[in-house]
Amino acid sequence: MLAASILLHYYYVVIMLQIMGRKPKSEDPVYTRIEQHRLRAGLSRQELADAVDVHYQTVGYLERGEYAPSLALALRIAQQLGVPVEHLFSLTPFTDLSNTDLSNTVTAVEESA
Repeated sequence: MLAASILLHYYYVVIMLQIMGRKPKSEDPVYTRIEQHRLRAGLSRQELADAVDVHYQTVGYLERGEYAPSLALALRIAQQLGVPVEHLFSLTPFTDLSNTDLSNTVTAVEESA
């Protein structure tokens, strides 16, 4: 019974990753700041995953750069975290993210809302 449950969970994760994201090509990595902004918002991986309707492991894969999100998922994550999508994802490495950068981002988003 346990083996069947593990196998079912494995298939679920594989299907969700195929639907919600794709594995980036080695020459086309996607860099992310999801974890920094998620922590700043005080959200766990599970809470963010529930809010954007994906499995919590998908959030982990995205945070580690193991998968690139679909455009729709990237936009939902950005909306949930209250930051522009370009503050979360980049095709080039991000420079060091300081608390000042995060404060300015949050302030700018709040002012535009």
